[in-house]
Amino acid sequence: MPTSSFGLPVGRGLFFLAVAGATWGTTGAAVDLLYSSSDLGPLAVSFWRYVTGLLLLFAGRAAVRALRRPDPDAAEPRPEAAEPRPATRRPGRLSRSRFALRVATGLCLAVFQTAYFAAVPATGVAVATIVTLGAAPVFVALSAWLVLREQLGWGGALAVAAALAGLTVLVLGGGGGGVRAGGVALALLAAAAFAGSVLLARWAGSAGGGESSFTLTAWSFAVGAAVLLPFALAEGAVPHSGDLLRVVLLTGYVAAVPTALAYPLYFAGAAVVRAATASVVMLIEPVSAAVLAVGLLGERLTAPMLLGTLVLLTGVVFLTRAETARSRATRPA
Repeated sequence: MPTSSFGLPVGRGLFFLAVAGATWGTTGAAVDLLYSSSDLGPLAVSFWRYVTGLLLLFAGRAAVRALRRPDPDAAEPRPEAAEPRPATRRPGRLSRSRFALRVATGLCLAVFQTAYFAAVPATGVAVATIVTLGAAPVFVALSAWLVLREQLGWGGALAVAAALAGLTVLVLGGGGGGVRAGGVALALLAAAAFAGSVLLARWAGSAGGGESSFTLTAWSFAVGAAVLLPFALAEGAVPHSGDLLRVVLLTGYVAAVPTALAYPLYFAGAAVVRAATASVVMLIEPVSAAVLAVGLLGERLTAPMLLGTLVLLTGVVFLTRAETARSRATRPA
């Protein structure tokens, strides 16, 4: 298995990105049910998603540490059999660059989520989705070329084009919506913010000194919650109507699966995979959303939606194969 300089195998990083994208695809349906079950708005839902996700993230880490705690009754190894510990950095104050990295990533995710949720009612789900998810790989590819000096190559460019074409057919095939300049601008802002989070995650895992996915996720959630708090309070952060138990369960799902589980996987995968490849692999999200809508919500699967899904997945497969082959070619002998 080819391994990146960050230590995580590239194939596993691609798998982590695919799982994160698939779980993110369930967010729309869960949030839609949450809206219909209460009077919460998008800013309040985003705020509670980050706060609850942060709590679950720390709870999960505490549980993992408890399971890894050594047995006090176990026999201690002999000194001569003990392996030398690798040198580690002394704990110290957080550097300015690392602090700026964490804050910037959290701001990007907060802007991405808020701008996308605002674009949906402004210009419709179809237009907002295709502009956001379609423009993000383009922004990432250009930014990675300018900032990280990552070369996409002709094969990767064709795969990106196939993925964008499939996404266009997939979204527009399910029904259209009126195109409004304000909503398109919000969707482009969301795409740019998502591209920024991809580049920051990539830099954090390589040139940034190996920032852990847990630390970057925790800081991102905390920054996002702090940014969204005043807006959530102005919108109404506490539900005053609806089924409280259903609201709690749906909020718990959104915070646990597509947030506390998916974001660490996303940051870990984005750290070892080229930024442009990561952004296209994440286009699995609308595919999983379409499958969920057909299987769970009973929506009709049209021929354009099926064709778009197949073309989109073809692009993802091509980029995955290209990324694995590239890692093998650059691996030291």
